[in-house]
Amino acid sequence: MISEPLKNPLSLFDVSGKSALITGASGALSRAVAISLASLGAKLTLAAGTQDELEQVAAECRTVGAAAGAEVQIINCRPNSLEDAEAMVNLAVESYGDLELMFIGSGYNKAGFIHEQSLEDWQSVMDANVRGNWLMAKAYGTYRINNKKKGGKVVMVSSVRGRHGNISGYTGYCSSKGATVMLTRVLATEWGQHQINVNSIAPTVFRSKLTAWMYDEDNELGQATKARSLSRLPLGRLGEPEDFVGIALYLLSPASDFCTGQIMYVDGGFSAG
Repeated sequence: MISEPLKNPLSLFDVSGKSALITGASGALSRAVAISLASLGAKLTLAAGTQDELEQVAAECRTVGAAAGAEVQIINCRPNSLEDAEAMVNLAVESYGDLELMFIGSGYNKAGFIHEQSLEDWQSVMDANVRGNWLMAKAYGTYRINNKKKGGKVVMVSSVRGRHGNISGYTGYCSSKGATVMLTRVLATEWGQHQINVNSIAPTVFRSKLTAWMYDEDNELGQATKARSLSRLPLGRLGEPEDFVGIALYLLSPASDFCTGQIMYVDGGFSAG
């Protein structure tokens, strides 16, 4: 007998009607994930700290998701506290009856050489990239486990810099992304008994507001930094948000039900060399 996934493999990527929470939704990568999920008919709760940009992403999601029956709501919030994280989770649950999928895309970087960077700046990076992830995971896991909900998907964003160092004053960023790697693995082992999958995506440089200076032809430092990055990429180009979508959909869909605790490098081959 041939199983349904073999007869209809695209059914493995079906997320229609699933409740999904996306943090950092106004950022380039989270926006790409949000629009893609909306086009497939998911029920979205989008969170970000910038209201006008958040509303713009929500409008885009409603436009592309209208035919698929997508639903979209927003909450102007960052995971700065457990109360913030719980507010995001609770809104999704109260609005859609459940929260099955969570993409944690919020993050921050402020580069600085360690002998020059203040403790406050380093801590702000760690808080955004590690503490924020931990808080979102805690709020999500508490809801699902306490309510005896089996299954679920959590996807975090690490970086190739969680595995490779950087000469440009990244002690905060690299450390935070390395911590994200270990948080992913620990949660995967801790939550396996609840059938909750936890994975991370580790990109290289992608086009976004934060990296726009590297794409500016008139920015000499940006062009030099871009050239240095390209020299390490076998595919010979930097990432575009569209390059991020395939792996995100895989990790948020039933296609990845037997994949957990993994760090998926979407880096043009950077980590291979």
